[in-house]
Amino acid sequence: MQTGQRRGLTSDVECLNEGMVDRSVLVSGGGIAGLTAAYWLAKAGWSVTIVERAADTRSSGNPIDVRGGAAAIARQMGIWSRLEEAATGVERLIFVDADGRPQATIGTRQRTDRDGEVEVARTDLVGLLLEKAQETSSIIRDDSITALHQDGGGIDVEFQRTPSRRFELVVGADGLHSTVRRLVFGPEERFSRPFGMFVGTVRAPAPIQDLRTVLMYNEPGTSLTIHPAGGKPGFAFIFRGQHDFDYRDADEGRRLVESTYADGGWLTPLALEEWGASDERYFDAVTRLDVPQWALGRVVLLGDAASCISLFGEGSSSAIVGAKTLADAIAAHPDDHTAAFAGYEHRHRKHIRPLQRGAGIASRLLVPKTRSGITIRNAVLNALPFRNKGQTPDSRR
Repeated sequence: MQTGQRRGLTSDVECLNEGMVDRSVLVSGGGIAGLTAAYWLAKAGWSVTIVERAADTRSSGNPIDVRGGAAAIARQMGIWSRLEEAATGVERLIFVDADGRPQATIGTRQRTDRDGEVEVARTDLVGLLLEKAQETSSIIRDDSITALHQDGGGIDVEFQRTPSRRFELVVGADGLHSTVRRLVFGPEERFSRPFGMFVGTVRAPAPIQDLRTVLMYNEPGTSLTIHPAGGKPGFAFIFRGQHDFDYRDADEGRRLVESTYADGGWLTPLALEEWGASDERYFDAVTRLDVPQWALGRVVLLGDAASCISLFGEGSSSAIVGAKTLADAIAAHPDDHTAAFAGYEHRHRKHIRPLQRGAGIASRLLVPKTRSGITIRNAVLNALPFRNKGQTPDSRR
């Protein structure tokens, strides 16, 4: 494929705004990966358009972590202080039994450097990234891509509602169930590797007294968590299973949670009541993706569309790091998207490989398969000198 090179353009990022005003890129997906990529691509001199399926800014209040390289990037974007202001403040996870009695405690911070990580609601992070991205990017809302036609000079993109437009590059940052990946790389079933677990989340009805503590109740193969989320608490159902599941069928997910947790103790009846009544619940299978290559022609995948790490990885931080890696690679090779995409993929695969390996360990810690596994997990945690054990709140209702 022709690379469509334009001579006379400098590769110096500081000068790109002057020479590359005609360069255009479409970012599909207005989530963490897409918004971060849009910000940095615009900084590198590209004309950026974001297409987002949602009609307005909607993202879950589920807590996510920003740490490591992602924290450094957030500082560069000028949003770190506001993330700290929005932090949930959670410091520990307490495992309880069916009567709400504490069984074990683990500190939730992974770094001793408190300036190196922060936990916030996903909606807060997305809101801050949106503010930064829309300063320099245009956003098409309530729309999605229906077809992509590549040639030597660019890509003609068809939308559901917006008239067709032509771009030089397309970034598929549209999540686990990516439309861009399906249109260009093939059906999701070709790349999806079920983890044998499911997750559902819903808002909890009452405030939590101890905003620093997450509570989790386990039965073999299941967990129920209540997270304070900075005063906006939520329940999370995480359970093992091999059910065939269609993510487009909301009722199927509702029924799976209700049948799996029907006889649960602790706060399970309350959580199921909220689950059944809410119209804003989330449910999906925990999934890994195995996409052999992340780029075809002028289309490249980013974030969960390329490498969903699963619930137990560091998806949000990885999305931020991957977006910056992609933008840096494109800035370094402004006339050669093939080299840019290859460099991005090589670097980011190395970054996520250990995170993917850690997902299985985390799943065994949080959702043991057996009663003896729960007992052993609790005994091991109680034998370790965790710093953030603190005092246990009254978790019984």
